[in-house]
Amino acid sequence: MSYLYNLWDDFISLLFPRLCYGCGNDLLRNENLICTGCYVVIPRTNYHLDENNQVAQLFWGRCRLEKAAAFSFYTRGSRIRNLIHNLKYKGVKEIGNELGRIYGLSLKSSGFMSDIDLILPVPLHASKKRVRGFNQSETISTGIGEVTDLPVSIVSLVRITASATQTTRSRYERWTNVEGIFAVTDPEFIRGRHILLVDDVITTGSTIESCVNELLKVEGVKVSVVALAFAVV
Repeated sequence: MSYLYNLWDDFISLLFPRLCYGCGNDLLRNENLICTGCYVVIPRTNYHLDENNQVAQLFWGRCRLEKAAAFSFYTRGSRIRNLIHNLKYKGVKEIGNELGRIYGLSLKSSGFMSDIDLILPVPLHASKKRVRGFNQSETISTGIGEVTDLPVSIVSLVRITASATQTTRSRYERWTNVEGIFAVTDPEFIRGRHILLVDDVITTGSTIESCVNELLKVEGVKVSVVALAFAVV
């Protein structure tokens, strides 16, 4: 039966090639979404092993974080950039789950997750989520939650005001664009918990800063941050 299945799979692949979302090459039979080549060559920051890494330093003097890290570097033409582009703008949300699982395993094995109680994705405004169909940070959070056995809440932190895109804004404009646009829906639920806040890409950190400062208004809350990629600016 497996022989017939493999023949059928090969035939379907000829008609509808399965391509890697990182590099565009054909996927092998045992590969899913991301080829082995991309999995190997995507540069890991290993920031989860260094508490004074560049992501952590980005927030020094801005908001109080316990830990901060990112999986890879977001650079022009990089494979992680291609993957995130396909996730956010092509609607391939399974990429978020897969990369979340991959990164989650590294975070778990290093002890980074040992004192985390709850995972929260950076929220999208309801209007933007309707247009896109999903929140990419939720898919990443789900993947991390699957391999770390930690709960994920998509309702504890919400975006109450829609903001314009951050893509072409300066650092100051990004900060003012997201100031005061997030809210905690149930302070009692997160009280005293160590929260892992998850995003897709950290650039200037303005969105993260706004989220963290809102979460820290709740008594006893501690916040750590991870993202799939860090854009060095």
